[in-house]
Amino acid sequence: MTTTLGRLRKNEYFQTVVVIGLIVLIVFGFWYGSQAALNTPYPALAVVTGSMCVPYDGRCDGWFHPFDRTLHVGDLIIVQGVNTQDLNIAYPDSDIIVFQKPTDPDELIVHRLVAKEEINGVLYFRTKGDGNGMNKWPKTPSVSEYDPWETEGVPGVREDLVVGKVVMRIPWLGHVVLFMRNSVGLPLVLILIILLVIIEFIIPLLRKRRSKTRENEEQMEIAPGHCRSYLVIGRIVDRRISVRMIVHP
Repeated sequence: MTTTLGRLRKNEYFQTVVVIGLIVLIVFGFWYGSQAALNTPYPALAVVTGSMCVPYDGRCDGWFHPFDRTLHVGDLIIVQGVNTQDLNIAYPDSDIIVFQKPTDPDELIVHRLVAKEEINGVLYFRTKGDGNGMNKWPKTPSVSEYDPWETEGVPGVREDLVVGKVVMRIPWLGHVVLFMRNSVGLPLVLILIILLVIIEFIIPLLRKRRSKTRENEEQMEIAPGHCRSYLVIGRIVDRRISVRMIVHP
């Protein structure tokens, strides 16, 4: 058993599989660990639109002004789950939150808080994109510039739709996520993974099998099939072994 384990540890294919397995384990461990630590199912998200960018001109991205205070297309944002009672609505320094779109809960929106209202013990938050409307952040917007979301007829985002608040943004890194989401990115990554597996595993394995087959063929050519005692005198000619056998009865 110990000998077998020792051979496995020295096997380069086994080592590669272990490294790949560790990488996968670390990635998934980091993701699920982040969910637990930040108390949200979406601890990291990529910004896909320019509604939080100032000025908003339809071409907003973090390549040209990555360290501005608002968000840009391609930013990776870190989200933390919070008690909605603790959210800061003191505009313009209010919290930026991630929430489920009231008309489509599968879609996530990231906008800044501008106001809140409590109705029958339930909080409803009014939000706005920093780059939307005439009064862009940090100018105080009018009520007509607030996002038009309604939850069951009540203006605003109901508190149970709030995923969390943005606590950090990392410029540019979100572009990797956006690339993976388009029609070219994911297939390209899958093709690269397949090519890596072929180059790292399949090609060396085929070469090893061919080499072993050649060795077996050469051994069969050399070894005589006579059961009596014999003396072999050989010489190498054109990479083949010419055998002359002297047989003793």
